[in-house]
Amino acid sequence: MSVQELVVRRGRRSGVTTMVAVHSSTLGPAVGGCRFKVYPRVHDAIGDVLRLSAAMTRKCAVAELDFGGGKSVVALDGVPSAEQRREILLDHADLIASLDGAYLAGPDVGTGPEDMLVLRERTPHVFCLPEEHGGTGSSSGPTAVGVLAALRAGARAVFGDDGMKGRRVVIGGYGSVGAHLAGALAARGAEVVVSDVDDRRLAAAREQGLPLVQPEKVLGIEADVLIPAAVGGVFGPGTEVAAPLVVGPANNQLTEDTVADDLAARGVVYTLGREKVNLTHAEALTRVEALEKTTQGILDAASANGTTPLAEADALAEARLTSGAEPRTPSPREPRTAA
Repeated sequence: MSVQELVVRRGRRSGVTTMVAVHSSTLGPAVGGCRFKVYPRVHDAIGDVLRLSAAMTRKCAVAELDFGGGKSVVALDGVPSAEQRREILLDHADLIASLDGAYLAGPDVGTGPEDMLVLRERTPHVFCLPEEHGGTGSSSGPTAVGVLAALRAGARAVFGDDGMKGRRVVIGGYGSVGAHLAGALAARGAEVVVSDVDDRRLAAAREQGLPLVQPEKVLGIEADVLIPAAVGGVFGPGTEVAAPLVVGPANNQLTEDTVADDLAARGVVYTLGREKVNLTHAEALTRVEALEKTTQGILDAASANGTTPLAEADALAEARLTSGAEPRTPSPREPRTAA
């Protein structure tokens, strides 16, 4: 996997291994979230940060953002105390600072605005600080808006309209983004079913009167829409998916790109949402809502060219990375194959 720069360092305060991968700076400084996660081995964390940074390059290019792709990972071996967490964050901040603006960090799995505030003590190259400290706060709201925008385009492609009334939607992961989505879709008349591995989140879902399902059964539930809103790596070769439309915010939902072909062969339309940084709230929501048009274009091109949405998104990203221009949409007689 090609990467521009990978830095792995053991923190001088905490002794915990942290890392940053800059996949590309062709369009601008690399941007990506900071992931706190327990990994069996450091090698697994390195593989994760490389995959995630590559995905961020494609996301930024497709979304027409002037940023490259990057990611950072803290490879935990257990759950740290509050004091240990602060030491780890400061170590990670020193690593980010050493890159001198080549990588900009934001929240990801395991981190939030308050963590970004700690990073900011050692480096200015951080976004999504708490609003009371001049930042934009949690990105979960705009992320959910982006998923809903992509969902509208996907629903039109699969069902012929973007109405959600009476449609069954399964959400895997009832965190901040999943909760936003559940509320918005229920308000639109969808029958929402949720799942999570965290008992506290399940309790919150019960309080909202939402039906629950065990995490291991999410993919097999008969539904109209499946939304993976937790971690990635959900779909691998041969994974059975019962819903005809998959739309989710989780990064790297496919274990490998060839899985997109498997899903397409089984009639499953797969798309995803993404977010924009460093804008006012109103500007950010405007850009996020534009994902509906971008997603629609990708789905239309995949249908016309006999390819997958992933292949068309990759082609769109590659065109911008190499020339800054959008690729011409071929006619159905000119099928495009994935690189």
